[in-house]
Amino acid sequence: MTRAQQTISLALLVTSVYLAFALHLVPLNAKIQEDIIPLLPLWSLVSFGSWLLFKLGWGVFTFNDVPQAHKELMAEIEIARKDLKANGIDVD
Repeated sequence: MTRAQQTISLALLVTSVYLAFALHLVPLNAKIQEDIIPLLPLWSLVSFGSWLLFKLGWGVFTFNDVPQAHKELMAEIEIARKDLKANGIDVD
């Protein structure tokens, strides 16, 4: 099974479970049904965004811990500067 198929399967599973709760097919406490279930998509989206921001921040924080990637990036930046200078563009 490819990664795309796994992602689609998981998304369909989560969506079907949520719809079962949201359409009152699964009996729950009235407080949960009215106050918590409608906010689950928003809560999930905010949590996913927070996780992605953490992953991005951690990648930036530990960037210098990857010396080979740092060297490659600096070499590419130097090549780009030389190319721009050759075309008459001042980069500093």
